[in-house]
Amino acid sequence: MPQKTYPDPPGMPEGERMTPAEFKVLREFLGVTGDWLAGYLEVSPRTVRHWEQGKYAIPDGVRLAVEDLEKRTAQFVAGVVEQLMDLPEPGVITYRDDEEYHAAHPGIEFPASWHRAVVARVAQEVPALSITFADTVAVEAPPHGRGRTAADRRTDEGARR
Repeated sequence: MPQKTYPDPPGMPEGERMTPAEFKVLREFLGVTGDWLAGYLEVSPRTVRHWEQGKYAIPDGVRLAVEDLEKRTAQFVAGVVEQLMDLPEPGVITYRDDEEYHAAHPGIEFPASWHRAVVARVAQEVPALSITFADTVAVEAPPHGRGRTAADRRTDEGARR
């Protein structure tokens, strides 16, 4: 796979390069693996490992891409929180693995671990949030509703952006 290159954008201030620790902490906060992030950034997993280990400087273009991913994730979290705050019994469904997540939300590029990280962030903002796994809801829910909430539909819409 040819690697995408990330030249430093013009006008980026010197000395504000993302540190290896910042890069790894942000990746983990997003709930994605180094391999997934490598695919997203179109670089090799080895390159991501080297950035995290400090063997290579993290290009400012990568910093901007990762910060954009975090910004999109934060906007998504805020939208889900907004939809859940006025519900008397707020609840969300999450997924055990990528196969289950992508079966329920085809076309979404993010892994199930990202979705679980999003749900954790939502839980910090929504009091008494009920979190269940999709396979549990499918067993307990009525056959027509499959237990999907407005927040689940928002997950479909927001994650595709």
